[in-house]
Amino acid sequence: MQTAASLDRMKSSFIREILAAASDPDMISLAGGLPDEKTFPIELLKPTIAQLHNDVSLFQYGPTQGYAPLVKHLNQLYQLPEHHKLLVTTGSQQGLDLIARAYINPGDGVAMEAPSYLGAMQVFDFVQASILPVVQLADGPDLEALEQCFANDKPKLFYAVPDFHNPTGVCWSLATRQAVAKLCVEYGVTLLEDAPYRPLRFSGESLPMVSSFCPDQALVLRSFSKIASPGLRIGVVSGPVQWIESLIKVKQGADLHSNVPAQAMLLGVLEHLEFEQHIAKVCDLYHGRYQVLLKALERLEPFGCQAQPVAGGMFVWLTLPDCDSFALAKYLIEQGVATVPSDVFYSAKKGVSALRLNFTNATPERLEEAVKRMYDALVSC
Repeated sequence: MQTAASLDRMKSSFIREILAAASDPDMISLAGGLPDEKTFPIELLKPTIAQLHNDVSLFQYGPTQGYAPLVKHLNQLYQLPEHHKLLVTTGSQQGLDLIARAYINPGDGVAMEAPSYLGAMQVFDFVQASILPVVQLADGPDLEALEQCFANDKPKLFYAVPDFHNPTGVCWSLATRQAVAKLCVEYGVTLLEDAPYRPLRFSGESLPMVSSFCPDQALVLRSFSKIASPGLRIGVVSGPVQWIESLIKVKQGADLHSNVPAQAMLLGVLEHLEFEQHIAKVCDLYHGRYQVLLKALERLEPFGCQAQPVAGGMFVWLTLPDCDSFALAKYLIEQGVATVPSDVFYSAKKGVSALRLNFTNATPERLEEAVKRMYDALVSC
């Protein structure tokens, strides 16, 4: 049977291919954005799991919007305005997919920072959007380029990860957040703020969400994969009621509703008295590993490599002298280190030569060994 034209446009995920190679126990993977399994809140989950059998309704079909007690809790947690609503999704990736299918027609413009999250580019490419790359600077998108894009190309959406950006780890400044919100309102562009890494800040002061400066011109994606468990597959999208109602309609046709027992389990974790302490421990663990990796990467500076410091999240962006980042990443796999080449994060022309390195799913010893192997590989190149 002939595949749909939209599927033919979609490239396979290089990251997924790398993760397959990284399953080798001798491979040190700095590739996928995997949380450490030791951070999964199993002890916090146990009380809820033990009680699941007492509520048979959890195993029946549920409302598309989500498990009502979880929806209520999240409304209070996020302090949503009365004219806003949220939808529980099967991971925040489904939220992206629902938004693309509900609002993007072939040819509609979607502005994105360059580089940008590969999974978002795949989703928007699948619905045949016109991806409009905007150069990213040290504190967020190039505002002059963004305004020019808004004025000339008139995109429908601006997709962004302002807190600990994937792949670069950049965290937008307060001034940039306010300026972007102002531009979205002025030009009638919907901000799609993706915030999966926002809770993983391990240094510096937390900044307001960009959407807080343009709440009625924004949709917000949140994920619990990084702070609870990716296996639960629970995410949330929130925004003005009429926009969320359209997403609910699409979700009804997609999967009826997300896993109800998993939503109940997540609620149990979020309401647990030790949850905030759990998040603090996760951030401390990741901070320590980040410091180990950053220090180790100093060995690569004589080759023209430069690690960009971050204040949270899961990734370090290692810039390189101009080179074929695909070829380098494949060579490093042969040396037992999995990384992600920068080329996969650009929608069009080649961007900065770099590697995305994950520091959350390897021990300090493995991080140091990975950099040693990278050093040896660069020496032999």
